[in-house]
Amino acid sequence: MKETNGQHIISLFEQWAPKSLAVDGDPVGLQIGKLTKTVSKVLVTLDVNLETVEEAITNGCELIIAHHPPIYRGLKNMRTDLPQGILIEKLIKHDIAVYAAHTNLDIATGGVNDLLATALQLENVDILEQTNSERLMKLSVFTPKQSTEAVRTALSIAGAGQIGDYQSCSFTSSGEGRFKPTDLANPYIGKVNELTMVEEDKIEVVFPVSLKNKILRALLTNHPYEEPAYDLILLESEVNKMGLGRIGTLPEKITLSGYAQVVKKQLNVPFVRVVGDLTKEVQKVAVLGGDGNKYIQTAKRAGADVFITGDLYFHVAQDAEAIGLSVIDPGHHVEQIMKNGVAEYMKEVCVQNKLSVEFLPSKVSTEPFQLI
Repeated sequence: MKETNGQHIISLFEQWAPKSLAVDGDPVGLQIGKLTKTVSKVLVTLDVNLETVEEAITNGCELIIAHHPPIYRGLKNMRTDLPQGILIEKLIKHDIAVYAAHTNLDIATGGVNDLLATALQLENVDILEQTNSERLMKLSVFTPKQSTEAVRTALSIAGAGQIGDYQSCSFTSSGEGRFKPTDLANPYIGKVNELTMVEEDKIEVVFPVSLKNKILRALLTNHPYEEPAYDLILLESEVNKMGLGRIGTLPEKITLSGYAQVVKKQLNVPFVRVVGDLTKEVQKVAVLGGDGNKYIQTAKRAGADVFITGDLYFHVAQDAEAIGLSVIDPGHHVEQIMKNGVAEYMKEVCVQNKLSVEFLPSKVSTEPFQLI
C-alpha cells in the first residue's frame, strides 16, 4: 500500500460523483484548504460544525468529505469572532481540507438517494426526476478481414458496444475496399501508386460521447492501416440517465401507518410526520433525501402512493393531501446514511488502487432537533 494526496483521493471520488452532476449553483468541490498534501485519514460527515472538526483533529484526519457545503452562500466577510469564521479559522490552523459533495452525491448511482431506496426496501428502482443524460455516438470503421476481430475486441475493451445489460455489441458487414497509396504512404496492404482492392469488414459500434477519445485511441492503436477510414455519428439516443430522487415498489402492499413505522426503524429516527389516510395501502414509493418540497407533483405524476422526504412545509403538506399523495417526513438528517455509504465505497476504491487511506464515518450527530 502506498501514500497518496488529497487530489488523488478526490479524483477517485469524482469518478463516482463528478461535480458536473450537481444542479446549477450548488457549491460543490473543494471549499477550504488544499488537496496537495499527503492524506492518510479522511472524515466523512453530513455536516461540518465545530464538533466534527474536533473529531477530525482528534483522529488525525487531513481531509473532510461532507455532504452539506459549509460555505453555501458567498461570504461577505471572514470574522473569526463569529461562528462560521471560527469554524474556518480552526480548519485552516489545523491544515484540514474540506470537500463538499452535495447534489452530485444525491444524483450519483449508488449515492444518497440509492442508499435511502435500499434502506427503505424498494425494488425496481428508477429515477424520480431526470437531470442528466449522455448522448450516444456511433463509430463505423473499415478494416481488412484478418484484423476485424482484433479491432472489434479493442473497441469493446475501451467501452464501445454497451447497450443496456448487453456488452460487446457490434454489427459487421463485408465488402470491397479500394485505395491507391501515394509516394508518401507506407501501406500495410498494397503497393505505392497501384490501385489496391481488399476484402474488408465494416464494424459498427455505439458508445457514450464521453468515451470518444478513449475509443479513438483504441481504434488507432489497434487498426493495421496507416490511415484507417471511419465515421463518427452523433445519435439522438440517450444513456447514463441520472437524476434526483428514486421511485420503486415495495415487495407487497402495506398500510401507510405500517410503512411509516418501517421508515422510522430503517432510517433510525425517533419520529416521522405523516400526511394521508393512515389506513390506506401503499406500494409504490418515491424518496428524495433532504428537502423535497418542490417534488410533490413530480412524485404524484410518477404514480407514487407515498413520498418520503424531509423538511415538509405546512402548505405543501396541504397540497399533497389535496392531490391524494401520502407523505412521510423523517427529517433532513436521514441523509446521514451517506457517512457509511461514502466511507465503504472509498475504502474499496482505495484498496483496489493500493492506497493507504483510512475513511472514518463521523460519529457526531448533527441533528439540531430534539424530541420532548
